Amino acid sequence: MKVWVPETIPAKLLADLPKGVSWDYLPRRGPLPPGREEVVFLVPNYGLRQRLAEVLPALPRLEVVQTLSAGVDWIVDLIPPGVVLADARGVHDVSVAEWVISAMLALAKETPRFTKAQQEERWIRWGEVALDELASKTVLIVGYGSIGRALEARLRPFGVRILRLARRARAGVFGVRSLLELLPEADVVVLLLPLTPETRGIVDERFLSRMRPGAWLINAGRGALVDTEALVAALKREHIRAALDVTDPEPLPAGHPLWCAPGLLLTPHVAGATSRFLPRAVALLRAQIRRFLEGRPLWNVVKEGY
Repeated sequence: MKVWVPETIPAKLLADLPKGVSWDYLPRRGPLPPGREEVVFLVPNYGLRQRLAEVLPALPRLEVVQTLSAGVDWIVDLIPPGVVLADARGVHDVSVAEWVISAMLALAKETPRFTKAQQEERWIRWGEVALDELASKTVLIVGYGSIGRALEARLRPFGVRILRLARRARAGVFGVRSLLELLPEADVVVLLLPLTPETRGIVDERFLSRMRPGAWLINAGRGALVDTEALVAALKREHIRAALDVTDPEPLPAGHPLWCAPGLLLTPHVAGATSRFLPRAVALLRAQIRRFLEGRPLWNVVKEGY
């Protein structure tokens, strides 16, 4: 069986794929590698929709597309009928959960302000800045899946109160209909939702106005979950503060108002980009290929855009 993988995966990590599996790199652009008629399993480069649209029709035996991203909004509508799409749920749990906590702590301890002062060689006197604590805060996790569970486990030692919200209500987890009701209770709102037609722009002016004054919005999901214009307005009037690892548009163009919005911590979609990412991703790929060869159900099969 032939597998095509992104060029970002080192060959040494692919050395112990199951017996009988051959692999080749799918370049980001240019001619396709030989053997396209034999490709059964495809691991696409993240975000390259145009390349994927070119490649998919050229693979007559394709049966599985396995992403290395937790979200599949960038690819789900391109998958041909009969081809299984699986995501990388679980691969990013630790890294994204840690990024969220680091963002919370950076806001609480005024890290952006002190970093700026350091660059200006300016000593901030005691009492000029009031620091905050996570202890006793209420954290609303919007999109309570595997990353949400990982986040909760790491937040517990800080002594926070957790509110969980998912698409469907279940024991201990609120359904999406409770969102606007819960927002005023939260000191911190964490977005971990996938991007779907239902979630696009869910953080709009009404959502932001329901947030508690001074609350923090942490987005580690997708940029388009948030109405950027409404967020910029909320930041400018200092109604909330925010930390974003994802934006809409992405990447941000020069001169975009988010670059200089007050009360905003911004990172360039790197929450999952740790040194442990590729080994975990390849471990999932290896397991999925083995399950496929053995005729067992694949993990993380995408249904209804999730």
